[in-house]
Amino acid sequence: MGYVPQVSIVRCTDYSDAKDAVREAIGLIGGLECIIFPGAKVLLKPNILAAVPPEKAVTTHPAIVEAMCELVIEAGGVPIVGDGAGISHPGVTDEALDISGIREAAQRGGAEVLSFEISGYVPVDVENSVQLSHIYYAKPVLEADVVISLPKLKTHELTKYTGAVKNMFGALPLKFRKQAHVLGKMDMFADALVDVYSVKVPHLAVMDGVVGMEGNGPALGHPVSSDLVMASFDPASLDIVASKVIGLDPLTVPTNVAALNRGFGHPEPDVVGLPLDEARVEFAMPGVTLVGSMPSFIVSRFGNLFTIRPFIDPFSCTLCGACVLNCSAKAIEQEDGELQINKKKCILCYCCRELCPSGAVEMKRSFFAKVLLKIRNMS
Repeated sequence: MGYVPQVSIVRCTDYSDAKDAVREAIGLIGGLECIIFPGAKVLLKPNILAAVPPEKAVTTHPAIVEAMCELVIEAGGVPIVGDGAGISHPGVTDEALDISGIREAAQRGGAEVLSFEISGYVPVDVENSVQLSHIYYAKPVLEADVVISLPKLKTHELTKYTGAVKNMFGALPLKFRKQAHVLGKMDMFADALVDVYSVKVPHLAVMDGVVGMEGNGPALGHPVSSDLVMASFDPASLDIVASKVIGLDPLTVPTNVAALNRGFGHPEPDVVGLPLDEARVEFAMPGVTLVGSMPSFIVSRFGNLFTIRPFIDPFSCTLCGACVLNCSAKAIEQEDGELQINKKKCILCYCCRELCPSGAVEMKRSFFAKVLLKIRNMS
């Protein structure tokens, strides 16, 4: 018989008990010493989807992040907390780190905190890719000795469920997230998510299921007390179990199927700790959504109309070269004494905007982007 990964489930009814619950969940599967050596750089990747307070249950709760930082230090590692939020405008990751409480919690826990928008991306060829063969990937994730995914237990309007596999999507800049979304079909999108996951498979996943999100997740659903913390050294297997916990057949979740088809995860992991039947909390599933019900060619067409592109105002630019030096894609070129951004090379990471000392990098939004962002801000 082949190796069967373990997934632990621990009861946790209040975030004030988060550290004990996280410690127990990891201990049930062998402990952090299995993956962390003295001095190891440990990248903690929470779900920092949007700039909203923790009680909305959109992001990983700061108590889980703080607990993991402290446990990593106890194990001899050096914690680094980083993510890239869902990009609605440049700088949103820093806003999300602040409003979610994650920056303060991580720093209190002894970690360095990074925004992938600023820390940069590295070009990567994805081995055995299905949809995304060449992408840019967050540099801190690739440079880490150990990667720990800290997903939030949530439903998802497009993929039914979102967890440890999809959490690594935050390692991409906007250009490649958009490229995945406009594929139009859910199985193709799921394959793209597994492409991203495969680049640097996390060594451990610890899921925040103390308060999850049901309904139209990952951002517009409703908080629900599920009172759980889960952990596994096989993140894709954690997603299989978490799907069952919220009332889903795991094989109806596109990301689970795509992961299993690529050799990630196990269809029947070994559950330790709280029995699965005692952990189950039936989540309300997403309703019919506009994007989810659109034909794939329409999703692709309208997705490509959504653009938020940086450009350099020559009247404000001092030619200091900060943007050129920090552009991961080497997309900023000098022409006729002015700096310009090559649209074909630009990966839409907005690092130029974040690091320009004179504020010379501005945004040009398409009409479709202006309309959608206006609707979003009104909701």
